[in-house]
Amino acid sequence: MKLPLRFVILALAAVALFAGCNQQSGTNLVFLTWDRFQTPGMEAMIAAYTAQNPDVSISVQTSGWDEYWTKLEAAATGNTLPDIFWMHTNELLRYARAGILADVTNLYDDIDPGYYQQHFSDVSIKNASGADGRLYGVPKDKDTIGLVYNREMFDAAGVAYPDESWTWDDLIDASRRIHEATGNFGFMAYLDDQIGYWNFVYQAGGFILNEDGTEAGFTDPGTRMGIEFYWRIQEEDFCPDQRYFAEVSPGASFFSERGAMYLEGSWSLKQLLDNHPEMVGKWDVAVLPRSPNPVRGDGRASISNGLAYSTPARGRNLEASLDFLKFLGSEEAMIIQGQSGAAIPAFIGTEPSFFTAFDGYPFRIAVEKYFDMFEYGVQSVNNESRPVWKPRVQDEMLRLYSGRETLDAALENMQRIVEEAIAATQ
Repeated sequence: MKLPLRFVILALAAVALFAGCNQQSGTNLVFLTWDRFQTPGMEAMIAAYTAQNPDVSISVQTSGWDEYWTKLEAAATGNTLPDIFWMHTNELLRYARAGILADVTNLYDDIDPGYYQQHFSDVSIKNASGADGRLYGVPKDKDTIGLVYNREMFDAAGVAYPDESWTWDDLIDASRRIHEATGNFGFMAYLDDQIGYWNFVYQAGGFILNEDGTEAGFTDPGTRMGIEFYWRIQEEDFCPDQRYFAEVSPGASFFSERGAMYLEGSWSLKQLLDNHPEMVGKWDVAVLPRSPNPVRGDGRASISNGLAYSTPARGRNLEASLDFLKFLGSEEAMIIQGQSGAAIPAFIGTEPSFFTAFDGYPFRIAVEKYFDMFEYGVQSVNNESRPVWKPRVQDEMLRLYSGRETLDAALENMQRIVEEAIAATQ
């Protein structure tokens, strides 16, 4: 794994940060994460594990998203990685190929050689697998993308709440009627991939990458249909343009009651409830509307991603780290994580533990709708070259939105960008 020289300096700081936690008697493990909201859930799992293993202590350290990856890359350079850390699909393939992550394919063989296949979905397993098909992390959680909507604005416009029968046409019609009745935005089509146009591409029967990640699909008719639909929403009076979103996120606009609908991931729901108590009872969630005339398929899709728990292949506490990792992938640990409300646990059958985290509110949002979409969930688009092509594709999308590129030219350019990136990794 080739890393920039500037990370060598940062690695020295990582040595002090991570090694400094291993100076006491017994085994002391460092667990690095990037989301403080999930810290209580992680600490609850640690408490359950250390109660059974009192000779082990585990400390959670949390960094912001950008700092997390800078710190992790620096630590990889200096061979000072934390004992356990979260791994995102953005980076797992790269770290696995570099030999940095421990292979945990056979971690549960003493329990059941088919443990992963029995307890985790194919998408969860793929999210934790390298290009060689081996697992380099234990699946942590899973998610889908849903439609968040303001009940009061629907009521004011006399529009029925979104349900499973909704198509793209219903989304547009409701958005127009709400805008006309309230003056607020209808649907806020923020330019994003996972929480944006990727969902519409797959609903239309298109694809960003083929199944094995070796071919791009931007010139596919279904892909064109999905991107065109999502892009043209910006032309509607009920939708802000991307200049608006450069200053105000769709979530901020929604919770300031300026907009009626936007797309949101399941991982954000409880945090949104806790951060906006004044909005409890005013909003709810629904499944994504389907394409009314897909090129192929039934018109339903929701992008599904998930994190993994990983440990370094050459960690100083590898045996203890693997044992804790093994616990994290257990039914017991997954239920504890789910009850914290931070994310839907990846372990099949433990999903209801996540739902219970929403029972104590005056109005309970229909969080199960996110679970319903796993039936037609599409694995978040990924291959080894994604870190190369993803920002360049985003630049092309911005050119399209700003009017500096036609749709067909942008699609051709994105196809070429991805094909070139794929070729460079082969």
